[in-house]
Amino acid sequence: MDLVIRDARVVDGTGAPSYRADVGITDGRITEIRGEGDGPRPTAARTLDADGLALSPGFIDMHAHSDLALLRDPDHSAKAAQGVTLEVLGQDGLSYAPADDRTLAEVRRSIAGWNGDGSDIDFDWRTVGGYLDRLDRNFGGQGIAVNAAYLIPQGTVRMLAVGWDDRPATDAELDRMKELVAQGMAEGAVGMSSGLTYTPGMYAKDAELTELCRVVAAHDGYYCPHHRSYGAGALQAYEEMVQLTRDAGCPLHLAHATMNFGVNKGKAPELLSLLDKALAAGADISLDTYPYTPGCTTLVAMLPSWANEGGPESVLTRLADGETAERIRHVVEVVGSDGCHGVPIEWDRIEISGVGSPDLSGYVGRTVAESARLRGEEPWVTARRLLVEDRLGTTILQHVGHEENVRQIMRHRVHTGGSDGILQGDKPHPRAYGTFPQYLGRYVRELGILTLEECVAHLTSRPAARLRLPDRGYVREGYRADLVLFDPATVAAGSTFDEPRTLPVGLPHVLIDGRFVIEDGRRTSVLAGRSVRSTGGTTTG
Repeated sequence: MDLVIRDARVVDGTGAPSYRADVGITDGRITEIRGEGDGPRPTAARTLDADGLALSPGFIDMHAHSDLALLRDPDHSAKAAQGVTLEVLGQDGLSYAPADDRTLAEVRRSIAGWNGDGSDIDFDWRTVGGYLDRLDRNFGGQGIAVNAAYLIPQGTVRMLAVGWDDRPATDAELDRMKELVAQGMAEGAVGMSSGLTYTPGMYAKDAELTELCRVVAAHDGYYCPHHRSYGAGALQAYEEMVQLTRDAGCPLHLAHATMNFGVNKGKAPELLSLLDKALAAGADISLDTYPYTPGCTTLVAMLPSWANEGGPESVLTRLADGETAERIRHVVEVVGSDGCHGVPIEWDRIEISGVGSPDLSGYVGRTVAESARLRGEEPWVTARRLLVEDRLGTTILQHVGHEENVRQIMRHRVHTGGSDGILQGDKPHPRAYGTFPQYLGRYVRELGILTLEECVAHLTSRPAARLRLPDRGYVREGYRADLVLFDPATVAAGSTFDEPRTLPVGLPHVLIDGRFVIEDGRRTSVLAGRSVRSTGGTTTG
């Protein structure tokens, strides 16, 4: 064998009690697992002493925003150092494939706050298959830092077929969207995402989404919506997605399944009861969350949908007009915009986490309310200035979550882990660098919310099952050697809200296909990641 990991505490992903064993690896796969007293110990060209360390399957990030980061950063320690061996991209209904020249320019503008403007990227693809091919041949054909799967972004698909208009799709436009989704699924996407508080995806009615979900289901994929509200009307929004996918016969994965804002404090049990009833009735549902209370998005996302109609340039035109800007302010501050989940915005809870223009860096780390006080003006005046001067590229942290909701949802039997990690900005959300060690350190060791074995199952086998991965998610003979070695006594997120790019501790080794991506706590030069593609019923790569 190539490698034997000796005397590890194997946490195999099943949720069953851990056990002590030697694990042998050959040609990128687990070829032998030998428990204590189970016969002769395996030998190999190299032996790694893992006494005191837990060995688990690699962690799967079910909600990642590394669509361009994987192409620009061969190191990608933000995820690799956490033990993440697979990320699911194309989230929240907005990404870069499928596209044409017009749509690509528009989507680059609209999510510059998530991924940068892409000026450093050669966008030499226009299809889902082309994007996945690009991942595989990146960095001179070496590949990428970690594996990646892709969801077809419904908002981008609507951009292509309908544009930015707030209206129902025509029959011809719906047929075009169905063709694009079918093509993307055939080219390897694992499902479809939506951002139903983001334009233009939010303009789609349920009937339109149901038709697209039927196409996804026909290709054995799943639907991953950022649904229509995480604030006022959150429970109704969850119920809408459950019913929609039941009607379409499509598996449902609820993105960053939180219950935020004051109206939802203490309401996690109501969400979980809704899901339990649907599961008991035969629904196929899973969800992901991150182990933090604040959310993260763009400042422009807080505006009402009508203000975003027509795309980025139309937004800037409306903001430049005093009368229209006052209408926007009234909806945002008094009524509660659909972009802010139906809740009037609280400017003292909106922290600027990143700006596109270096001239605006002084705003980073302050709330909009604080910046407004320093400038002697109303918060909306400050927010409007930021939106215009930063060309809509400003990212924010929204401090509106509830710890008790976070804890209750992460215990649920269909829960998985997703960082929702936005890597852009001077002060990104610490979840981008800390989600998985935060689960293991704070919520397992310190708080006991989950046992170690339960938590590892949430982060490995459960997402692998949703993705239909036939050979990942467990420590088993014959499975790929995507593995993490960590110290249960010390593993912890290093990232904080003050120092969000600090790497975790207590994860000395990470392997992808049996190759060390992290070794002795340091990033190697290995690029073992590849695209992971659905082939109708299973996912390979």
